[in-house]
Amino acid sequence: MLNDIKKDTQARMAKSIDALRHTLTKVRTGRASPSLVEHLKVNYYGSDMPLSQVASVAVADARSLTITPWEKQMVAAVEKAIYASDLGLTPNTAGTVIRINLPPLTEERRKELSKHVHAEGEDAKVAIRNIRRDANQQIKELLKEKKITEDEERRSEDEIQKLTDKAIKDVDEIVKAKEQELMAV
Repeated sequence: MLNDIKKDTQARMAKSIDALRHTLTKVRTGRASPSLVEHLKVNYYGSDMPLSQVASVAVADARSLTITPWEKQMVAAVEKAIYASDLGLTPNTAGTVIRINLPPLTEERRKELSKHVHAEGEDAKVAIRNIRRDANQQIKELLKEKKITEDEERRSEDEIQKLTDKAIKDVDEIVKAKEQELMAV
């Protein structure tokens, strides 16, 4: 029982950390990355599809991306999706290839993105603490039902706290690494 609770807690905390990593890939740094635009929704014959399902996205060089739609008539729809996004990017089209040049980030924009990264990190920490609270609640219920002793409860709560501390440390490291990536000129 207690092992199941610990395994479940550990798995849920790992998912929270993975979700943070995934969210931070969408934050634009100075370098071009396909993950910057892959989540954009493109109108494909009346339904919204992720950009990665209607075109190939490649890094041309450190500051530019090339998007090649698989169908010629999709070029306009992809351009429209890029303009509609909140990324502030301007696509340049040459035939069927769309090129996006990423301008260098200003100091003000870097600080703004850094605050956003911090906020995402805090959200991840809150999620991890909620997972800890749920696990401790399950342990207390087992104690109430007399399925475990008080010593087992205390030991389990300590182990859950260690998992929480490790997960929060991982979140801090991820946020710090992303901030360094943002502040690198």
